[in-house]
Amino acid sequence: MRTSKFLATVGCCAVLAGGGLAPAAHAREAGGIPRLTDERGRTLTLRGWNVEDKVHSGDQALSAITERTFRDLRAHGFGFARLLVFWDDLEPVPGQYSGAYLDKIQRILDWAHRHDVRVLIDAHQDVFGPAFGHRGIPAWATRTDGLPFIPHPDDWFSEYYEPAVQRAFTHLYGDADLRRAQARMWRVLAGRFAHHPAVFGYDLINEPMGEFRPGEDAPTAARRIEAEELTPMYNRLARAVRSADREHWLFVEPTPAVGEGVPTGLGRIEDPKAVYAPHFYNTAMEAGADYDPSAGWIEAYESAVTAYPKKYRVPVVVGEWGPLNGELPHMGRFYADALASLARYTSGWAGYVWCYGGGYCAADARGELRGNKKLMATPYARAVAGRVRTQAYDPATRTYRLGYVADGGTTALSLPTDARQWRIAVTGGRARGTEVRAAAGAAVTVTVAPRVAAGPGGRG
Repeated sequence: MRTSKFLATVGCCAVLAGGGLAPAAHAREAGGIPRLTDERGRTLTLRGWNVEDKVHSGDQALSAITERTFRDLRAHGFGFARLLVFWDDLEPVPGQYSGAYLDKIQRILDWAHRHDVRVLIDAHQDVFGPAFGHRGIPAWATRTDGLPFIPHPDDWFSEYYEPAVQRAFTHLYGDADLRRAQARMWRVLAGRFAHHPAVFGYDLINEPMGEFRPGEDAPTAARRIEAEELTPMYNRLARAVRSADREHWLFVEPTPAVGEGVPTGLGRIEDPKAVYAPHFYNTAMEAGADYDPSAGWIEAYESAVTAYPKKYRVPVVVGEWGPLNGELPHMGRFYADALASLARYTSGWAGYVWCYGGGYCAADARGELRGNKKLMATPYARAVAGRVRTQAYDPATRTYRLGYVADGGTTALSLPTDARQWRIAVTGGRARGTEVRAAAGAAVTVTVAPRVAAGPGGRG
């Protein structure tokens, strides 16, 4: 749940201009926004889920994540996972990094590679970290100057506005020794996993926040924090990662204000493989309300979130999205509208969260997608070897269509169930299983449709 006075106060502001990044190398474009590409220059689409264990730490850290997670993700056609890791587990004592924790991450990455899932390693924090009863930045790196902190057990996100928490962010961004410690932490992670075949990139910090100044309203504070504190931090951390890994993508997040239509104040990130990675949450829906199509929230969000990548020519991947209760009367419409919007400007997304149960969980105890979350599992092209001309999915017929001009490579499709349940038709090339090959310059069309008719989101 992300209800808070911050998000509640910024819902009216959706039309300001954003900041900028350096362009991604050799990315193709759609609507003025570059697309992610792989090492072969293929245009990528990432679709998947967050994978986490926020409960266990120390010797039991990450124990809730098993190989089943990646097997089930792939069985439903998802090829992307945003893996939450915690600095407090990696470096419980200053300067002492846990080899056991790194080994646990390694094992998870091995499972992901076995099941053909790309992984984004996310340095996660919630309400800064354990000093305030959550996970993320170690207690030894938490400085509050004695300011007060009052827990909000019924609305944890509001704890970000406690004076002690806000001051801790100020010290993280400003204190030279904490800057060095955070950079060292990233050099350790990147140094260990730079050559792991499952790694796709690094999310430098989850949902960063900061300290409001007296008299400052929430949108103004968000844009100042992004411009003056987050931008320098991301450039420092980018240099730290690049000292160990010059290949993988770097994901940078704005403050959560973007979820209510506030364009980011982030400045230029001096790295050619930066990705803008906002989250996609609505205050009212996080508090349990149904989707209101007439409110224009998705339209406001899209308008705000696309300003930055259009201006500074970086790809977009939404790192978290999905309501707490996806089964309210209008939630089917929400998923349809959200997926259509995300398809217009992103290179992909990760839903929140892959687990087995209720609430945010993607799956039930059997591993089947729950309710309207089935609508997130559709055919798509994971990698297109050529210039994409058209791409669309019809939820009524569950039919995916792709048109592109081939460059001679192999296009990879992803299907939400067993390939035998789908019919793949190709003109201008030939299909072999879920791969499509065509000569360079060929105009290729691909149509994927179910062999047996089924309702939207069904498993026919």
